[in-house]
Amino acid sequence: MSQPIRVGVVGLGFGAEFLPIYQNHPNAEIFAICQRNTKMLNEIGDEFGIERRYTNYEDLLKDPDVDAIHINTPIPLHGEQSVAALRAGKHCACTVPAATNLESLRSIVAAQKESGKNYMMMETVVYAREYLFVKDLYQSGEMGRLQFLRGTHQQEMSGWPGYWEGLPPMHYATHCVSPLLALSDKLCESVVCHGSGRIEEKLALKYGSPFAVETATMKLQDSDLCAEVTRSLFNTARQYREGFDVYGSKASWEWTLIEDEPSVLHVGEEPRLVEVPDYSERLPKDIREFTTKGVYDLTKNTHLSFKQGGGHGGAHPHMAHEFIQSIVEERDPFPNAIQSANWTAVGICAHESALRGGERVYLPQW
Repeated sequence: MSQPIRVGVVGLGFGAEFLPIYQNHPNAEIFAICQRNTKMLNEIGDEFGIERRYTNYEDLLKDPDVDAIHINTPIPLHGEQSVAALRAGKHCACTVPAATNLESLRSIVAAQKESGKNYMMMETVVYAREYLFVKDLYQSGEMGRLQFLRGTHQQEMSGWPGYWEGLPPMHYATHCVSPLLALSDKLCESVVCHGSGRIEEKLALKYGSPFAVETATMKLQDSDLCAEVTRSLFNTARQYREGFDVYGSKASWEWTLIEDEPSVLHVGEEPRLVEVPDYSERLPKDIREFTTKGVYDLTKNTHLSFKQGGGHGGAHPHMAHEFIQSIVEERDPFPNAIQSANWTAVGICAHESALRGGERVYLPQW
């Protein structure tokens, strides 16, 4: 490769976690950063020695020297900013979810096809060490035939930015949807969802969503498999849990119910406690250290999602590596635009199903 992929990162809260990963990746460099807060922009720029700094996203997109954009902005901006990056001729990675409505998802898929540039939703769970462990077990044949899949993401969002307040639980469902669809290598065809309980009125009014918990079943395309996902965001007592269960004919995996305790692998009827290994050896040596520690200013400014998510299972360098290598190797990233749209649409369609009292909703064909 003649020169590294020059990355521009927009949004430096959670986004700052990725700066040293790109700086140390053998095929990438952090070329520019973008943040509306000038003070924060300059502090981080000085910390990492990044010269090109933008407070306006459009100005970043106009920079002809930037090859790829990594978006880490508030959720309502994801769809619009991803489409703008692709149309500007930039490869695009975006934190989850890809968008907040089906029309924006269609626009992302169309913009990716028209531009020929790569689009990747940066879904942490499918690069977490737990997922890599289960994927290896399944692909080796040790789990046998997949029989059922379940994902759970329960999280108390008090203390997060205001746009989270009252968000329908399934509108941020990719963390529990993605490992199920990724492992089965299928897209979701349709979904049936029920809402349960009520959140306090001041929260419910913001998005018109009363449900404390939403639970959905997914019918997978061209498969006899069904999968279930459960999501909660407010007014539901539960330690943070972001995990998945996989039931096979020979062996089954169940994510631990309590943080920092071992998960369980059932081989036949025999349960075994499992300590999941790290997979840093699959990465270039200069970014391996980032699977086991916070990336940016751990003691003072670790993003709340990193702390609540337990470091996202060491996923950050794996995701960044996949994005960069997909560009270098001129191939689709995983997940690509259609997979990202489908994984995100599950939650959007599930909430619509819940509002309709559990009516089956079919996902778009991309």
